Amino acid sequence: MKRYITYAVLFLSVIGYSQTDNDSTKVKTIDEVVVLNKLPKKFSSLPNQIEVITEKQIEFQNFQTTAEMLSNSGNLFVQKSQQGGGSPAIRGFEASRVLLLVDGIRMNNLIFRAGHLQNAITVDENMLENVGIFYGPTSTLFGSDALGGTVAMTTKRALFLDEAKKALTGNVNTRYSSVNEEKSIAFGLNYATSNFASLSSFSFNDFGDLRMGKRKNHHSDYFGERPFYVATIDGVDQLIENDNKYVQKNSGYKQYNFMQKLAYKTASGFEHGLNFQYSTSSDINRYDRLTETNATTGLTHAEWYYGPQKRLLGVYSLQKSNAFLNSDLKINVAFQDVKESRHNRRFGNYKLQNREEEVKMYSVSADLNKKFSKGELFYGFESYFETLNSSAYSNNINTGEIAAISTRYPNGDNKMMRNDLYVSYNHKVSENTFWNAGARVGYTTLKSTINDDAFFPLPFSSISQGNVTYSGTIGINHNTSQNFTIKANLSSGFRVPNIDDLAKIFESVQGTIIVPNEDLKPEKTLTADFGIVIQSDSKKIRLENTYFYTRMYDAILTDEFQYNGQSVIDYDGTPSQVFANQNKGKAFVTGISTSFYAALLNDLDFNASFNYTYGRVVEENGTKTPLDHISPYFGKIGFEYTKSWANFELYMLYNGKKASKNYSTSGEDNQQYAPIGGMPAWETYNFKTGFKVYKGATLFAGVENILDTQYRTFASGINAPGRNFYGGLKYSF
Repeated sequence: MKRYITYAVLFLSVIGYSQTDNDSTKVKTIDEVVVLNKLPKKFSSLPNQIEVITEKQIEFQNFQTTAEMLSNSGNLFVQKSQQGGGSPAIRGFEASRVLLLVDGIRMNNLIFRAGHLQNAITVDENMLENVGIFYGPTSTLFGSDALGGTVAMTTKRALFLDEAKKALTGNVNTRYSSVNEEKSIAFGLNYATSNFASLSSFSFNDFGDLRMGKRKNHHSDYFGERPFYVATIDGVDQLIENDNKYVQKNSGYKQYNFMQKLAYKTASGFEHGLNFQYSTSSDINRYDRLTETNATTGLTHAEWYYGPQKRLLGVYSLQKSNAFLNSDLKINVAFQDVKESRHNRRFGNYKLQNREEEVKMYSVSADLNKKFSKGELFYGFESYFETLNSSAYSNNINTGEIAAISTRYPNGDNKMMRNDLYVSYNHKVSENTFWNAGARVGYTTLKSTINDDAFFPLPFSSISQGNVTYSGTIGINHNTSQNFTIKANLSSGFRVPNIDDLAKIFESVQGTIIVPNEDLKPEKTLTADFGIVIQSDSKKIRLENTYFYTRMYDAILTDEFQYNGQSVIDYDGTPSQVFANQNKGKAFVTGISTSFYAALLNDLDFNASFNYTYGRVVEENGTKTPLDHISPYFGKIGFEYTKSWANFELYMLYNGKKASKNYSTSGEDNQQYAPIGGMPAWETYNFKTGFKVYKGATLFAGVENILDTQYRTFASGINAPGRNFYGGLKYSF
């Protein structure tokens, strides 16, 4: 695979360089949009690696969810345990080590876990203006958790009359997909005056059971078919034969998303904004758990599902130019309410266990930006206060009997507070040289109390921590000529242990129990990036390579542990090996990212990307063992043909093999859901088109996984979609 990619890149480089400078082909740039107000508008002057997915790309690609949009970009890796999920991984870091932002507000909260998360799907792609992917530690700009990078999602703005051109504008967007009988619709309506604007958006998605590919992957044997599933008939669990083993029974779900934005300009130059977002879903089955087998009953679980994942966000913003010391100012005051729950019972056990969590987040931030003749200064502060209420009960599905059970997190008072100051300065030394430096310092507190430990006695009744946090970055971007650019960046990152790290009691897989460890310290990283950009005079050819090396200190890893002197304890009636989160010394992650762009003809572009990551934990005795969440190599190769009336894209997505010897022993890599020997390599071929059918109306259509290949991505517990025909119509007025 690597050899074929190299040949293709070299061949197309020759073709691309033969284009003349008079060619009117569009030039690829990442300076198309402003993602965040903590960065200069011209991203190409920054020393760190950044990719931007624009609104135009999001609309044309027309994927079902934000997670699918990210995974198909070729820029990062996404794990899935069920159809209604998607956990982005950047440079071998995932979940609580990757920061998710929406409109500059942290989504990461005090129960973000180290395993795999589904929170990205609660932001509807139809409401996005752009997505910025920031690679490497970005704690200096964005705070805790940004070890591997940051995914910054920016939703569409309410447009004033000078931007919208009409008082009332809007759109309707529909889509149908064959692979899961998806039926989706989205509405958007913008009302504009010269000083007032309102944007209302609503979307609904109905995803049926997902059908996997039927054709054998030439890299592996068949695997992952669904021959049986559990149904409860007249109060009795029964094993039912699936009439189509390629349909992943009980993987469907529904989702609802709503957004309302208001903006008002005053005569004195202030702009007030209100941003309200709400997302909820139906129950979402944890598909990987439903497929776990049992020698006695056939399948282990009769039910295992997440309750509706509800996300509510309210933001008041105030911004003004030259508001303070000739600095532009933006203030955000935000509130978030996130509710999630887990429900499960084993086959033949009619007591359904229900564990519910509610997180509330209160935050205030001030971001300031001051311009100098040759530089730009960004500075400000952030304060986040979070609370958690964790409850649990069981109910007998036949008798209705309700009983108390152990909670996932401590059942007392759980709270966490973060207070940070940051500064970042970007300086233009000359037309060819830019440098950047920044720092952040803060203090984080955490307290968790246990009101009742009757189900699992602990040697303590509360956990309390206070941590000073800090990070810094320095980098340079130098153009040696108009054809060659060198980038170098050194940055540190940090992640403060949260309630999930410190205090949860969790059954990762049956027979394994994770217990609290109150002695955890923050984990820290130091990363060196070195990038080279080569481009033609006309910028119609661009090759970018970024090499990185990350060293982790006090890495929080799950490993064997002794609880009250015992390595095996009884949990929920099962003898379980004891594990706990621990600071396991040092670890490192290294790798390379390559992207290539060529404008072959006036309207034909070629794009290719390749990403490789290698990570190991360094034990005290010098032994190196695989670090979790390290994906195999992956990327995307494609051609795009663009006219004023239509777009066409033909592309290949590919992943390498993840061999068993490279799986982490922590269990986070979900080796039990992979074939013997590890997760096979795969590639898919895809075609997409969008064309204007009449004024204001655009028809989107395409086919994904054209060869109907059967495959599964690394660490995932559900097979990927098979051949999918989709079509949709967007009408704008």
